[in-house]
Amino acid sequence: MTAIWILIAFLAALVLSVPLGVAMGIAGLIPSFIDPGVAGTIQFVARSTFGAVNSTVILAIPLFILSGAIMTHGGLAKRLFDIFALAVGKIPGGMPCAVIITCLFYGAISGSGAATSAAVGAMCIPILTELGYDKEYSGSVVAAAGGLGIIIPPSVPFIMYSLVTSVSVPKLFIAGIIPGVLIALIMVIYTIIRFKTKKDENKEMIDKMNRELKQRGVLRVLKDGFWAIMTPVIILGGIYSGIVTPTEAACISVVYAIIICVFVYKTVNFRKLIEIFMTSVKTFAPIGILLAFAMALMKVLTMLNIPADIGNFVASAFDNKILFLLLLNLVLLALGMVIDVGPAILIIVPIILPVALSFGIDPVHLGVLTTVNLAIGLVSPPFGMTLFVTAPLVQSTPVSIGKKAFPYIICLLFAIALITYIPPLSLMLVS
Repeated sequence: MTAIWILIAFLAALVLSVPLGVAMGIAGLIPSFIDPGVAGTIQFVARSTFGAVNSTVILAIPLFILSGAIMTHGGLAKRLFDIFALAVGKIPGGMPCAVIITCLFYGAISGSGAATSAAVGAMCIPILTELGYDKEYSGSVVAAAGGLGIIIPPSVPFIMYSLVTSVSVPKLFIAGIIPGVLIALIMVIYTIIRFKTKKDENKEMIDKMNRELKQRGVLRVLKDGFWAIMTPVIILGGIYSGIVTPTEAACISVVYAIIICVFVYKTVNFRKLIEIFMTSVKTFAPIGILLAFAMALMKVLTMLNIPADIGNFVASAFDNKILFLLLLNLVLLALGMVIDVGPAILIIVPIILPVALSFGIDPVHLGVLTTVNLAIGLVSPPFGMTLFVTAPLVQSTPVSIGKKAFPYIICLLFAIALITYIPPLSLMLVS
């Protein structure tokens, strides 16, 4: 009965437009109002709220947000795109393929789907439209590939999943590499087939751009993009070699971003740097509040044994692992369509984790499944975040971009089917 009252309070707060984090905090206080003798008192919730943010792991989130913001303003996306455009520009659909690969690599810089879509979209959508590609199609490519930003490490959602489950962040990071590359590969294959079949590209304009890139010189293009390419190598190499922790790697990424964008590329000045710091703080503030109250609510629910009870009910209703995974994907896809990735992880993971463990599902594999499903939600109408990011860039509506992105959504669904039922795709690199 307590669980029902918690749910009612949470939903009522949302209906009244209470911020999600505060709604979670209110829901966490309900048991103490129903039963003053319960262990989850107001003092317990307060301690849990402050204790939740007293973590070195959580520091990685604002630091990766900051480094991604600096590199976004530093124009690293354009330098990456030039390299990949030079490499694959001549094949059918080569320029959209270059955008997809750019999103893949930029995800290793930003750790965010929205940030990846914004940075790559601002740089690449004007290029695609100038080359004769339909503007809404151009937006759809960026919106779909932008979701790679939360799958390829360093992924902010993976860090949030780790906070909820205590699963190793480096293991989650390395588990996301093959699924992320697989998704990008499937999208690239579809793009090549699409343009090879329809043959509706402006070859004259594309050849002209390729000639301009070659006139700059292959070595010059590689030199311009070298420091951008080295970003994931330095950050992830430091983590996987054991030299630094994810939080220390996040600190290094900020210092590296400042050095490259301020002193090497000279695309960000100190005045702009201060503005980026302020914007990043404003970006993380609601995430931090959400994390604090969500962790407190999770502790209250765990203390009341509610996740375990829900898990036992689901396990008894679905005794087939294959069927459970199918249901799990459907629930996560639906949730991703209406709720942003971070809140979705904090809401659903504490509930599904006990059930998944009872079916023998590795928690690292579950983290990848959860994140990939929510990445599909980023590009799925009606509330896909990357749709709202790219729509203004092409002066269109999110629904129109979502319709154009439908073939890529099919690609993503095919990829999640493979990742779901072939666990080694997530786990083969995890020791």
